[in-house]
Amino acid sequence: MICENVNAFNSVTLAYIGDAVFSLYVRTRIALSAQYRTAELNSRVNKYVKATAQSAMLEKISALLTEEEADVVRRGRNCHTPAKAKNTGLMDYKRATALEALFGWLYLKGDTERLERLEALCMEAIQ
Repeated sequence: MICENVNAFNSVTLAYIGDAVFSLYVRTRIALSAQYRTAELNSRVNKYVKATAQSAMLEKISALLTEEEADVVRRGRNCHTPAKAKNTGLMDYKRATALEALFGWLYLKGDTERLERLEALCMEAIQ
């Protein structure tokens, strides 16, 4: 466990951490899958880390979430974020924030096995 009081974090902070965790996971997976030039890496990574893709990912995994995970997602979706949705609709942006909050929560909780399983399912959902 990285943080004992993970449930005390607000959803925006969890999403901030989850954004970095998910981005690193996607970048690593794509970089290890083949040799790409930097521009191609960025293009492939952007396919997964944009809000519309993350929103679709959340829809694909939502039925698999535990009650506690679903609560984290609900809080993440309903939180007031300081940023505005760019190049996407508000609902996609809120669902993407919710997914990132879930990943941040799992990471801080130290549940890497569950985190990696859900991230793999998310990646499969977009392919």
